[in-house]
Amino acid sequence: MDLRRWNVKHVRMVLATAPAFTPFARSGEQGVARIKSTIGSQALAGLLEQARADAVAPVPALPAALYLEFMRTGRREGYEDAQRERRQMLYRLTLAEWLEGEGAFIDAIENLAFARLEETNWSWPAHGRVLDMPDRPTLDLAAAMSALDLAEMDYLIGDRLSAPLRARLRSETDRRAIAPFLERNDHWWLHTTPQKQVNNWTAVCVAGVVGAACYFENDLDRLAEIITRGLHSLADYLETFDSQGGSSEGPDYWSYGFGNYVVLAQLLAARTGGQIDLLNDARVRAIAEFPVRTILTQGIWASFSDSDSTPQFHPGLLAYLAERLDLPSLTQLGMSNDFTVQGFNQFVWPLRQYAWPLPKSETAFGGTVHDWYADMAWMISRLDPDNPGSLRLAIKGGHNDEMHNQNDVGSFMVVHNGRVVLTDPGRGRYSKAYFGPERYENIMASSRGHSVPVVNGHAQAEGAAHAARVLDHGHGAEQDRLRLEMAAAYPAAAGLKTLERDVVFDRAVPGGRIELTDSFSFADGGGQFVSALITPLAVQVGSATVRIGDDNGGVVVGFDPAIVQVDTERHPGVEKQYAPSVDLTRVLFTAAGQAATGKVVMEISPF
Repeated sequence: MDLRRWNVKHVRMVLATAPAFTPFARSGEQGVARIKSTIGSQALAGLLEQARADAVAPVPALPAALYLEFMRTGRREGYEDAQRERRQMLYRLTLAEWLEGEGAFIDAIENLAFARLEETNWSWPAHGRVLDMPDRPTLDLAAAMSALDLAEMDYLIGDRLSAPLRARLRSETDRRAIAPFLERNDHWWLHTTPQKQVNNWTAVCVAGVVGAACYFENDLDRLAEIITRGLHSLADYLETFDSQGGSSEGPDYWSYGFGNYVVLAQLLAARTGGQIDLLNDARVRAIAEFPVRTILTQGIWASFSDSDSTPQFHPGLLAYLAERLDLPSLTQLGMSNDFTVQGFNQFVWPLRQYAWPLPKSETAFGGTVHDWYADMAWMISRLDPDNPGSLRLAIKGGHNDEMHNQNDVGSFMVVHNGRVVLTDPGRGRYSKAYFGPERYENIMASSRGHSVPVVNGHAQAEGAAHAARVLDHGHGAEQDRLRLEMAAAYPAAAGLKTLERDVVFDRAVPGGRIELTDSFSFADGGGQFVSALITPLAVQVGSATVRIGDDNGGVVVGFDPAIVQVDTERHPGVEKQYAPSVDLTRVLFTAAGQAATGKVVMEISPF
């Protein structure tokens, strides 16, 4: 599917012949009654109770000083949390009014909606940095999401809103989102350039702006320009996925970025009578399979880059893709359809959870035996997919300039008994420093926070040239294997000539076993070589084994004490984003002496 083949003239012709735009049932229509029946009286009663409380609660304050806190201190949560609560309140009130249709929540909706329209910035502090000038609003993720939120609110219950509010919804959405998207070329996320690759921002921003225009824009000539611009931008977004549909951003950002791509796909199909169909493509179907191919066991996913091991996928997204693309395993990933309004600052997801309910499934999908993404060099191995407690492995090659990059070439994670034992720790706390020059001083983004070697005191270096090369990959009934050449991941000062990481997932051994061999040679004389394992669990070092975890899930790591010395290094209270802090332990396997060549061998077995 080449989205660049669309031009303004072609899109304009499509719009001229399209039927009425009815992406969802409006309040009072028969479709709403069906939705209420599906969600049930208990969930509806809970929503109404929350909405009644929201109707009398004060609107959270967003003073300028709170916005500027990020620029002054690097902290972003204060403003974002208050802004997010405004939006969650408005979502609950809108859904309650949409489903009940009695006008009880209109005054509160208008109060909150006007408050949103009066915010100086719709963008988040980490993106806008300073307060917007009226003629140059910042168009970021939050601003684009706000545009679509307000457009869908107007569509669902607009006949009950005041004329001044509806006029302001249109004018402010156009000023802050649609016009800047159409008229400006300074958005870094709009297209990939030699200096910058696009990422999930592209799908989220394009979906927000183009989606809002589908609702609000009546000038078909202008709408055709907006849609065409969006399609060309999304063509670059699709290029961020590998040939098998994999994303180096990980499953969390698949949910966020590709989820918004799917939102726009549904809206464009409705706006054009199905003539523009963003999902009708084999590659897109492969992208949709990413969560079922990166699951390690029920509830745990590969957590490479700024992705976490326990992402929450939106039930409506999974249900829509499962039906639309015939992917039933998407409905078997253990997500709940409890109809709570937790939309990560986006009304589109609570709405779609109600409109696209996830069917109940008694099947718990935990992956297949083996998955391999050749372009990204991700290998995922499972001992017995039907036994959720059996041994699982995820390992990556790749390079150190990936989307939401962490310096993690060769990183891997091991799961046993449904528990992450050896971890790739995922995202750190999103602060000014985390996305600034100090990023790789943070243990979460540094290779020191990953189960990879440290060579002559040097961690891995940032940049696309610092990469792994796949030497061998194989999959069979008895074993999976990945062998990487990783010397290029390290700076020249590390003095490496070669560094081969050979990982074998052995199914022939009862309970499974992982054999890890790091073979190294130095370019000029000897050096210090340390191979590390990272865990959030308890560690006990013995004479020839290291015990990590406990009877609830753990591994024994065997090593040769004649050639390897083992130490530990504790990092308590490491901050994470959207999750409690975590205690990490680095288990350090140091090769004896200062040899010119050598190897560190570990045998990792569950207990």
